[in-house]
Amino acid sequence: MTSTHNFHSHSVTRRAWLLAAALLCSPLAFSETLRVNQTDHPLDSYAVGALKVAMEYMEGDYSVSISEDPITQTRAIERLESDRMDVMWLSSNQEAEERLMPVRFPMLKGLLGHRIFIINPDNQARFDRVREFSDLKQLTFGQGAGWPDVTILEDNGLDVITTSKYDNLFYMVEGGRFDAFPRGVLEPWTELKAHPDLPLTVEDNLVLVYVLPFYFFVSPDRPELAEAIKTGLDRALASGRFDEYFYGHPMVEDALTRSNLKNRRAFELGNPFLSPETPLDIDNYWLDLEDL
Repeated sequence: MTSTHNFHSHSVTRRAWLLAAALLCSPLAFSETLRVNQTDHPLDSYAVGALKVAMEYMEGDYSVSISEDPITQTRAIERLESDRMDVMWLSSNQEAEERLMPVRFPMLKGLLGHRIFIINPDNQARFDRVREFSDLKQLTFGQGAGWPDVTILEDNGLDVITTSKYDNLFYMVEGGRFDAFPRGVLEPWTELKAHPDLPLTVEDNLVLVYVLPFYFFVSPDRPELAEAIKTGLDRALASGRFDEYFYGHPMVEDALTRSNLKNRRAFELGNPFLSPETPLDIDNYWLDLEDL
């Protein structure tokens, strides 16, 4: 009786141990808090929301810990490299892809590569006459010194004038130092609101389009985290949940509505910084103006 009871107890204990071990090894039992930094830039809020959408479809139990330090992109990269942060996001560039591990899912569907112009409204008639790319080459475009857009525009044969001070660009376009200040479609109305003293407007008819992925990045020491986020985003896209988030986000909805992208004359530019690993062959990763 005693030996049978002891055997039964040992068997139950062993099964319980095996069950606990199985649960611990199960992806669903995995738990991790991802450290991110969110500044007051609207793209940060969007990216945190996109990460949370990915988490809905990621194996394991993930949560987000958000710090709100007003740090630069350079400092954010340093934090990621030194394991003081787990995930960051930015428009992909050569330096970032060399130092960090990109999650190659363009979470803004390439929207940042759609550039419309801040102009002096007195010049709208000049832009109305633009029909061919050769017409664009007759115009001048302002950008900040050192911005990757400078090389992209110049590489495509456009005339670029630069300044080291971002705020100067608004006064220079108003004063006729150059004809247009190209901005990402998410940006110009917020920027014009911040410069109410200047009689500037958004040009009516044109858009430059080049491939500019906005990716999550993780440490190169965390390929499993990159894969987990990528899988979560792909599952969210396949289910319709990601597009629901993207098109329903106030920042995106406002930009698409106000910019009237579908009815603009589009000029496609090459991006010399683009990695050959950019997933250009996955159509539903990218915004199609014809679908708007």
